[in-house]
Amino acid sequence: MSRCLFVVPPLSGHINPAAEVAAELAARGHTVAWAGRPGIIGRLVGEEAEVYVCAGPDGLEGRPPGLRGVAALQFLWQEFFVPLADAMAPGVAAAIDHFRPDVVVSDQQTLAGALVAERLGVPYATSATTSAELTGSLAGMPSVAAWLTGLLAALRARIGDPAATGDPRFSPRLTLAFTTPEFLGPVQRPPEGVRFVGPALPGRPAYGDFPWEWLGRRPGAALVLVTLGTVNRDAGARFLAETAAALRERSDRLRAVVADPGGALAGTDTGPTVLIRSFVPQRALLQHVSAVICHAGHNTVTESLWHGIPLVVAPIRDDQPVVAQQVVDAGAGVRLRFGRADRAHIGAALDTVLTEPRYHEAARRIGTSFHRAGGAGAAATHLEELAGHPTAQRDQGEGTAHGSP
Repeated sequence: MSRCLFVVPPLSGHINPAAEVAAELAARGHTVAWAGRPGIIGRLVGEEAEVYVCAGPDGLEGRPPGLRGVAALQFLWQEFFVPLADAMAPGVAAAIDHFRPDVVVSDQQTLAGALVAERLGVPYATSATTSAELTGSLAGMPSVAAWLTGLLAALRARIGDPAATGDPRFSPRLTLAFTTPEFLGPVQRPPEGVRFVGPALPGRPAYGDFPWEWLGRRPGAALVLVTLGTVNRDAGARFLAETAAALRERSDRLRAVVADPGGALAGTDTGPTVLIRSFVPQRALLQHVSAVICHAGHNTVTESLWHGIPLVVAPIRDDQPVVAQQVVDAGAGVRLRFGRADRAHIGAALDTVLTEPRYHEAARRIGTSFHRAGGAGAAATHLEELAGHPTAQRDQGEGTAHGSP
């Protein structure tokens, strides 16, 4: 059997898909370990996980909330991803030396895994938890693309193999893309080795502490979920307030659950049809939801589409504008401008996706492609093949649906 080392950043949206793949590998008899920050890994994967501690921050903190567009992208790479790689590199090297993995599975933005494995001659796979890097989104910004290329080249010179070539964000042998071509849309040419496996979602959603009896009070009213993710609490107060107002105006026909981890709506009178919670069991709630209003985070979008739920997306920064455009191009939702959308815009968009059947039909079509792709099982099979230690039994339904186009 094989030994797989997962190298991940301190970001839950990047760890969760990897955790499902790791669990599938462990169920097949393979040995799994982790390199990163033990606090967040233990919380998401389980305290029994074998974790090799790497230096670095425990989360993405200190980013100015007003950063948008290219400035936000440059901050993310220059002030977070690249310093994170420098900090993690010694810990990753020590983990490889002690654990002796057959394969390193490196998150696409956790470049210490890819570059250290490259330097030490260990096969590595890329875990692409968002589809933004697959779209060539920087093709229209050559100066920004050149800046990022230079940044990555300097990083490789410090912690990787200086003689190597190629983009360290994509393994030359295997990149696991947690999406499908149907959602990704047309691209000129995906990098070699990309395998589309669709979302890797937990087999059983976590329910947590939630007042489920509240959902039964008005069973005939459509339910809406509102969430801006876990790292946007500093930027979302105005948008959440406008959304709550739009929902209150539709209290005769809608109910809503609003995730408000930062307490932006504390003291706001939202009425009896809007439930405000600091934490929501999103996967479990989606089984009851008719529409989702969100920031176009890749995990929230793919989880919603998995259930065939149309979206209203208001991207804030990072990969979110790319994902939001994929939602629109797929016909599965309506896009708003985060900084300008008011209650009238938000309400009109919500009415549109709830009442026009084409949005539900498109969401179901993308969801069907996700189910067919294979998820964590397909990803585990690809990793087994890379490691050269496949298990005897395979899911006969995987076929080639998750292969690169």
